[in-house]
Amino acid sequence: MFPIYLTEGYRSFLQDRFPTERRRFAQLASSQNPEILIISCCDSRVSPSAIFNAGPGELFTIRNVANIVPVYQPDGQYHGTSAALEFAVQALEVKHIVVLGHATCGGIKAYANKAKPLSPGDFIGKWVSLVGQAESKAGDPDAPDYLTKLELAVVKQSIENLLTFPFVKERVDDGRIELHGAHFGVATGSLLVCDPKTGEFKPPLDTAGLAVRSVAAIACD
Repeated sequence: MFPIYLTEGYRSFLQDRFPTERRRFAQLASSQNPEILIISCCDSRVSPSAIFNAGPGELFTIRNVANIVPVYQPDGQYHGTSAALEFAVQALEVKHIVVLGHATCGGIKAYANKAKPLSPGDFIGKWVSLVGQAESKAGDPDAPDYLTKLELAVVKQSIENLLTFPFVKERVDDGRIELHGAHFGVATGSLLVCDPKTGEFKPPLDTAGLAVRSVAAIACD
């Protein structure tokens, strides 16, 4: 049976949200024109639309385990993340790409702890092995904040990997696209954004008076 939770949620959507946004949905039926691509983890606790208070059609999202962007690899195989990236850049012509990492990421933890395969295919293990590209940027693996540093390092590595895609690099070079790194604190609601000049992750705005715990800048170099 279809989940009751979803049925009730849809009922609420039809009664409350859809009537007020009917015109918007009618416009979206024929086209979409988001300016921002978010590449985030598929973790259920991290919802880009909720975090950034975005409405339908405003964000194009790619979600995978540990918000990883692999290097450009035109080998004729199946590449879901690369396919979605290609569409967002080439067809939708987004102006910003944001790689959004998050605290307590299970994929990052699985790599760091060398977790056992969950199935004979070990799809997770093979995918998160890409975290190894960023390992040297995270510092001492015995440090108490190592997992956080590794989460931040993966964000930076994914940004570097974006530039291996010719159609992304071309647009970055001529100013049509800007690349950004960010990290969301699930428990605190805090958002850190990577400064491209210093490599530090800092709050993007003054959160004084807001219900967000202050967060010190964290370098992931």
